[in-house]
Amino acid sequence: MSTTPTQTRHDQHGRYPRAESVEDFRHNLATVQQRIDAACQRVGRDPAGVRLLPVSKTMDEAHIRLAYAAGCRLLGENKVQEAHHKWEAMQDLGDLHWSVIGHLQTNKAKLVARFASEFQALDSLRLAETLDRRLQTEGRQLDVFVQVNTSNEDSKFGLAPNEVAAFVQAMPRFGNLRVRGLMTLALFSAAPEQVRACFVRLRQLREQLRQSAPAAVQLDELSMGMSGDFEIAIEEGATVVRVGQAIFGARSVPDSHYWPDAAGTR
Repeated sequence: MSTTPTQTRHDQHGRYPRAESVEDFRHNLATVQQRIDAACQRVGRDPAGVRLLPVSKTMDEAHIRLAYAAGCRLLGENKVQEAHHKWEAMQDLGDLHWSVIGHLQTNKAKLVARFASEFQALDSLRLAETLDRRLQTEGRQLDVFVQVNTSNEDSKFGLAPNEVAAFVQAMPRFGNLRVRGLMTLALFSAAPEQVRACFVRLRQLREQLRQSAPAAVQLDELSMGMSGDFEIAIEEGATVVRVGQAIFGARSVPDSHYWPDAAGTR
């Protein structure tokens, strides 16, 4: 969609100042929104077509409550047990919702089925079946994204691009899962053309899948891009960007603690 030589911001990884007040969060959210608006303007997109998902992984309840006071109503979390604990602790915030964006083992599916509003890392039929059964027990439905490994890295979860078509064809059998689109983690690289290639691959895959996807499967959404590369993702069609450190500030523990089986996050 764009040949604009937008650079990654991975050099800022871990350097964002920690947000410690409602004003800090409002400032950071406004700054990120300005970056979203500018990226949309470069490629002639309406910023209303890009949803910002603040990622609160590793952040404690006090900071999340500050983010809530600044206007955050949907937050992304990588570890389902951590997210479930936060959900339980903040039941008084009735309009605060949670998106689970990290890899999920089938034995943790019952937690996601209990509280999550969205799950962005669906990558196996076994997990889909388990989630669907748990959701049926809970009397709930769940918005889901199919995770695709567009960088072809062994360290990353997600389906290989050539596996997604058959996976999507199987999804209508799981009536409690509402497929909304695709998700990917780009290559963590300072070379913007390598990062962009991952986003292009996901967008092109979505266009191919739309030609044959079952009527019950929606592929309107592309969740791609994080603090260091979401502008490139937007230029290539992202409708959801997952931004943590640019909003909350640098994390106090290394990413490897929260992504022990995958490449570093942004």
